Amino acid sequence: MIIPSSFTELVARFVCRRLRAPRPSIADRDFVLRIGAIAGSLRDLPTAKLENLARALHDSVRQGDLNADSDHVVQQGFALVNESVRRCMGLEYYDVQFLAARALVRGEIAEMATGEGKTLVQALAAFVLALPGKGVHVMTSNAYLAERDFLQLVPVLEQLGLTVGLLRAQAPASDKVRAYKADVTYGAGYEFGFDYLRDQAARHQLSQPGLGEALRQRLRVESATETISLQRGQAVAIVDEADSVMIDEATTPLLLSSVPRGSVEAELTYVHALGVATTLLVGTDFAVDHRLRSVRLTRRGLEKILSKETVPNGLKLDRPWPVYVEQALFACHFLCRDVDYVIDGDRVVLVDQATGRIFADRLLREGLHQAVEAKERVPITEARRTQARMSRQQLFLRYEALCGMTGTARDAEREFRQIYRRKVVLIPPRMPCQRIALPTRFFDSKRAKHAAVVTEVRQRHATRQPLLVGTRTIEESIRLAELFAEAGLPFKLLNGTQDMDEARIIAQAGQSGVVTIATNIAGRGTDIRLGPGVERLGGLHVISTEPHASARVDRQLHGRAARQGDPGSCQMFVSAEDDLIRVFGSRLARTMLRLADAGGEIHENLQPEVARLQRRVERMNFEKRRQLLRRDAWLEDVLARLTGHESDR
Repeated sequence: MIIPSSFTELVARFVCRRLRAPRPSIADRDFVLRIGAIAGSLRDLPTAKLENLARALHDSVRQGDLNADSDHVVQQGFALVNESVRRCMGLEYYDVQFLAARALVRGEIAEMATGEGKTLVQALAAFVLALPGKGVHVMTSNAYLAERDFLQLVPVLEQLGLTVGLLRAQAPASDKVRAYKADVTYGAGYEFGFDYLRDQAARHQLSQPGLGEALRQRLRVESATETISLQRGQAVAIVDEADSVMIDEATTPLLLSSVPRGSVEAELTYVHALGVATTLLVGTDFAVDHRLRSVRLTRRGLEKILSKETVPNGLKLDRPWPVYVEQALFACHFLCRDVDYVIDGDRVVLVDQATGRIFADRLLREGLHQAVEAKERVPITEARRTQARMSRQQLFLRYEALCGMTGTARDAEREFRQIYRRKVVLIPPRMPCQRIALPTRFFDSKRAKHAAVVTEVRQRHATRQPLLVGTRTIEESIRLAELFAEAGLPFKLLNGTQDMDEARIIAQAGQSGVVTIATNIAGRGTDIRLGPGVERLGGLHVISTEPHASARVDRQLHGRAARQGDPGSCQMFVSAEDDLIRVFGSRLARTMLRLADAGGEIHENLQPEVARLQRRVERMNFEKRRQLLRRDAWLEDVLARLTGHESDR
């Protein structure tokens, strides 16, 4: 029922007050007032005069007459961008957006609430940071958002004399070189990383030329480095959705790989390994650790798979035979269809666990992808070999200047400080938060939880209130879609691909009577505006159907409701069978089973216990990322000593 009690409203107001960023200081207000004064003087200028002022500011900074980070340059630059945005887009900046952009120019991580206009903020910072002429890389979480931001802001930045480029996946090298030569380059974060690795691999090949290669280069009268190198350096990076790009995705390193020539024998090896794996007994032949996500053959298991009857004869082996079997076991016990991957035609396509996104161009390493293909009985692709690798942390630390924006930075403040040496700055929202956070509901099983979600959606949909139902996995979204269909509830289901259609569907999630089912991060970066009459219905209501391993992702989903002072509400549903509790909270699961009533619901507040589990998992993932960075740093130092070159870290 949609009858928020006075107690619930009191709690909601307290939560919003606690989460609110500090109010702007007198110095902040003076900074913004100065920008407003300059912007006012630009309103009636001809466009040619505006361009001349921007060009004069460029020249002064590039000639060393002015420092790009001085208040004078920042205020002048922000005022110019404000006027260009007004002329090109019919918009003007809010005061808090200027404060956020100043934080970026200072090399900080700005936390801005959902719907506060991060895309326009990055334009302010990009213009000022591009003035020295070294190039600015604007990194987004995916290619769709990069292209969207590029198309929106090209007229604004070009009117002020900057060149703007876009990195497209699998674009020709000449197109990428042109994009990197621009003053501001937009692209997905991983695309910048892979291009860096491509340059490193190319330089390594040049340092070991084949017979006659030096003569061929002289005859061409050109430098191989000039024809191969894509990037011109790592000067400035502005990272959108910084916690996702710099932290969540940093659990796995960047890998540049090549595909060697395959064979039928190699394919049969994976099929044979799967057949052997299905004969092994858990606990006897192999051990499974769900917390560490590992599979290990026991001595008995090794003896069994190394017997004459089991070892493959005449088949190609690129790695030790036990590794093939362990990968097959891992594929069977840890990797689930519609959770870790989906089947697209006859291909296994991976799902990013941090974002719920589908990535068609990613493969699992060390033969694991082929093990999954054997398990799903689809054509087995050729295994790739690693050419170059580096942690994502190393990539960001190579930039001379680094900054970012996100709606959920404070929970990762320690990691931003310790790993990236970046300060987190909380930007106050333009309007007070009106979100009502309803108490979490707990259940002993997914079945009872799903029934409660269907009932809640049916009751709220009867009033025409819009609902966004967030799931952790694609599998969960499909299951809920089936239940909604059985209940006769209309809905729109998102499939995990970030594209224009998904953005359009998410943008309509605030319209009266609309029910949207999506993975938690679906459509991130897309503004959800309320439709006519929705405010009096309570605004957008967000339902989270499962706690994520990171509380930040839960906050991101809940932040979809009540944007820019709109009304809105959110609520989480938790069961003892959810992965977080099943894998890391066995004691809590037993407590939930004991406390459940006849309908499977628990009426005690167990949210503190869930929060403790999330903090524990976040600490584990933080340590994993830190170990990855240490390993890469150690490897780089070893290679530097072996080759006699100093590390460029």
